[in-house]
Formats: sequence, C-alpha cells, structure tokens
Amino acid sequence: MRSAPTPEPSIQRPDRHAPPGAHRTTALLAGLDGVPWGDIQDSTGSAAAIPRLLRKVARGDAETARAALGDLRKRICQYGFVVEQATAATVPFLWELAQRPQVSCRAQIIQLLKNIADARQWETTATVYPKLLNHRENPVAWERAARQAVRARRDGLERLLAEDDTEIMRASTELARTLRD
Repeated sequence: MRSAPTPEPSIQRPDRHAPPGAHRTTALLAGLDGVPWGDIQDSTGSAAAIPRLLRKVARGDAETARAALGDLRKRICQYGFVVEQATAATVPFLWELAQRPQVSCRAQIIQLLKNIADARQWETTATVYPKLLNHRENPVAWERAARQAVRARRDGLERLLAEDDTEIMRASTELARTLRD
C-alpha cells in the first residue's frame, strides 16, 4: 500500500516575506480565514473579497481603511439598510475592529454596526410579500442573523461608551439606543 507523500519541512522562516503588520493583523482578525467566504454571498456575488477588505480596514492608513470600509459597507449593508448573507459572518470582525485603538475608522465601523442592527428591509418586504419567506435563499433569515450577531457582542459597548473620542462615543451611544429597542 502506498502512503501519501509527506511534505518536506520548509527551511525558510514563514514570516520572512510577510508584509509589515501582517502578524498583528492575523492575530487581530483570528478566525477570519476559517469562514467559508467563497461559499456565501454579498451584494456583488461571492463574499471572497471580505477578508481582504477587513484586513485593509485593520491595518490601512486612514484613507485606505475608510475606502475599504466603504466597499465593505456596500457589500454587507448596501444603502445602509439592506443586509446580505455574508453580513452576520462579518459582524464579529467589525466588533473586534471597533474595539482596537489602532484602527483609524472605528466610529464609522460602529455606525455600520448600528445600520446592521436597524436593518429590517427584508422583514418589512416579507410582511407584504410573504412568499419571500419560501425562497431557498431567505434574506429575512440573513437579516435576523445579522441583527442577532450585532446583539451577541453588545457587551463591548461599555468600553466604547467610555472612550475619550467624541465621535466614537456618539456612534456608540446611537448603537446602544438601537440595541435597547
């Protein structure tokens, strides 16, 4: 019986060619590569680009991070109220980034979490067109899962509400009001 070939151990240091900040970002977004992004959908189709965008938000300069967050917003919470299948999977990483002082667009991330928590577009549509609930791809379920994902991490709000940054405090206060309702 033949056995499968055993890979040869690498003699290179694994971090030798890693871009600056890659280790910090990897640790920062632990579990990101464990999500089957290619198997779920965002507003553009495959959600495979979401990890790249989250990493840009995490490690990019202010301009790069804001641009990546804008693209991410269009993919997971289009128009500020239409969530997608990939939204719930993205929410824990958004919460994590909102907690990190080195992330430059934290207030905007918190605002995105508020938009997701407020989203009721599909649910509202389903009250008028109940057949929407019978579709194989059920956007009402995506919306509910996304809102639940935001609520599941709301214990992180206390720290955000105590921030000295007024923009973060304001966005956090708005999110806290949404989560109380």
